[in-house]
Amino acid sequence: MVIIGIDPGFAITGYGIIDYTGNKFRLLDVGAITTQPDLELSDRLLVLNLKLDELISKYKPDAMAVEELFFNTNVKTAIKVGHGRGVALLSAAKAGIKVYEYTPLQVKQAVVGYGRAKKEQVQQMVKVLLNLDKIPKPDDAADALAVAICHAHSSGTSRLMKIWS
Repeated sequence: MVIIGIDPGFAITGYGIIDYTGNKFRLLDVGAITTQPDLELSDRLLVLNLKLDELISKYKPDAMAVEELFFNTNVKTAIKVGHGRGVALLSAAKAGIKVYEYTPLQVKQAVVGYGRAKKEQVQQMVKVLLNLDKIPKPDDAADALAVAICHAHSSGTSRLMKIWS
């Protein structure tokens, strides 16, 4: 199963594409889509849409895993990040890809085994699980891989639950 994980944003959107077959992970691609701050928001979102469409066309993922929006105080930033998240969902919908959403707590639990794990612990486990030489940069890319890994672990659990039912 090919999974594209997305850490949404409008300035930086992290993506991680993995193949999960037979309980084994294989990294296909990882990176970040960045947009220029001097562009209008609508143009930044268009750049994001075009790049995501390219990645989806190239790797033909079976599923998209997206981190749910989480914010503490800055509503303005949360709304802009929400726009980027919406573009990712639209790209998936245009390609007929099912989208799965996970909270930061779910991602940490699935990757590290502890829902209150620190960011560094999650990044280290991403490195270990994917057998990488170093933690992917920027952080948004490593976070996107963590979301993809979370989905791989979660989809396996739901398949087992169907077998046992």
